[in-house]
This record gives sequence, structure tokens and C-alpha cells, in this order.
Amino acid sequence: MPSLSLGFSPCPNDCFMFDAIVNNRIELEGLSFTAHLADVEALNHEAFAGRADVTKLSYHAYAYCRKDYALLTAGSALGRNCGPLLISARPIAPEEVRHGKLRIAIPGVYTTANFLLGLAFPEATDRTPLVFSEIEGALLDGRFDAGLIIHENRFTYEAKGLHKIVDLGEFWERETGTPIPLGAIAIRRSLPDALKRTVNRLVRRSVEYAFAHRNASLPYVRAHAQEMSEEVMYKHIDLYVNDFSIDLGLEGTRAVTTLFDRAAALGLVPPSSEPLFVEEA
Repeated sequence: MPSLSLGFSPCPNDCFMFDAIVNNRIELEGLSFTAHLADVEALNHEAFAGRADVTKLSYHAYAYCRKDYALLTAGSALGRNCGPLLISARPIAPEEVRHGKLRIAIPGVYTTANFLLGLAFPEATDRTPLVFSEIEGALLDGRFDAGLIIHENRFTYEAKGLHKIVDLGEFWERETGTPIPLGAIAIRRSLPDALKRTVNRLVRRSVEYAFAHRNASLPYVRAHAQEMSEEVMYKHIDLYVNDFSIDLGLEGTRAVTTLFDRAAALGLVPPSSEPLFVEEA
């Protein structure tokens, strides 16, 4: 029985999607998986090192390991009105960000959030990576002027008295007309094509199972939710898990292609002729 390493984050959306695989709620077609949970920027670097067979990673980071990995069409975090937010402790106008003098905390150099920040504000070059969950506190402590937040912090920053400067998802949608690709699931290119297609199918079935049995994954999600309320957990899931997570489809694949085409044209990622997605039979 082939055994594959499977990396994803402890965030509610990933635990929700992969619960059915990790806890054997679906038929795995003779495969087995060893799960490894880590922050998305840690997963990005593990993909650069080629450590995982199947892994979650930022779409931005994928550009740096494209020669070794292909994208699945299932399992993505992609959608509308779900982009990263640039926030601050004091009210700041976007024009002030363009001056390039703000100290900005980011959730990782290779996150799609940081990529979008560079597209929207190329002048904002004073950026320091932090673990995403530490950014709000760093702003409240006065260590940074602004912070780029992702995941569940989208639902908590206002209650802490923090202010939104700009929604970078809205910026992307305005610029391209497409949904924003945030997180992808990639698989090692060296694996047999039939195996890659099987894994793609299993991830799709796992997401479908999660939607059909919404409460089944709750214990697994809660176990990794780090003192998050159930309300915030489900807001997080509802924001990042959608029909695109089951299958990107034409609209989703167009959004991903647009992201890499624009990034390559601007010289923001290495050029590559490798096909993006796992090829269908």
C-alpha cells in the first residue's frame, strides 16, 4: 500500500477539508497518508526542500517549486471577498502606504498575501515576516505601523481596536475580474500520473464529504483551532472552503493562470514552462 506524506495547516479550513482523509471517512483506494501540520510559510519552505509528497502551500510559493510539483484542481483556498487585509493600530490611508515609510509585518515572504501587497504597493518595501497569529499583537505593541493579516484574524482585528487600510482581495478582483487564489494543494511531479490523479480524486471526495457531513470534522477542527471560538471556526471555514475547493473549474484555473502570467510578466516569480496542473487521463 503506497504511503504518502501530506502537509497542511492547522487552520480550520484545512482541517475541515482533510479530516475525511486523515480519519479514514472515505475509501482511500489503497493509499495511506501521514499527515504533517504546520504554518503555511513553514509548509512553503518544506515544499522548496521537496520534503512532502502532497502539500498545502501558498500559490505565490508554488512559483518557486513548480519544477518539482504539480497543482491539484481540488483542495484550493480560492474565492471572492476572502483576500488578505492590511491593517493598523491607528487609522492609515492607502496613500500613506505608497510613501514607502511604514514598517509592515507580513505572514511570510512567500505567502500570496505578501505577493499581493507587492502588486498593490510596490513602494512598501520595509516588510518583516512574523507568524500570522502574532501580527495583531505586534501592532498593538507598537512594533509595526501596519500588518498583513490572513486566516481567522480577519474576524478578530476589529474587536481589538485595529483598523483596515485596504482589502488586497478587493484590489485583485478589481484588477483582474477573477477570484483570488490564496492556497493550493500540490503533489510531487515524480509520482506516477495515475497516482497523482488518484490523490486529486481523493482530495475532492474529502472536501465533498466535509460539506455533506458538516459536523463530522468538528472534533478534528477544534483540536487544532488554538482556543478559537466555534463561531470563528465556522466563519473561517465558510470564507475559505467553497465550490472552488471541490474543483477549480474553468473560472478557478483561469484565476490561477492569471496570477502566474501577471507575476511572470512583472518579473516577480521565476519563469517556467512546466504545466501547472495534474493532467487528466
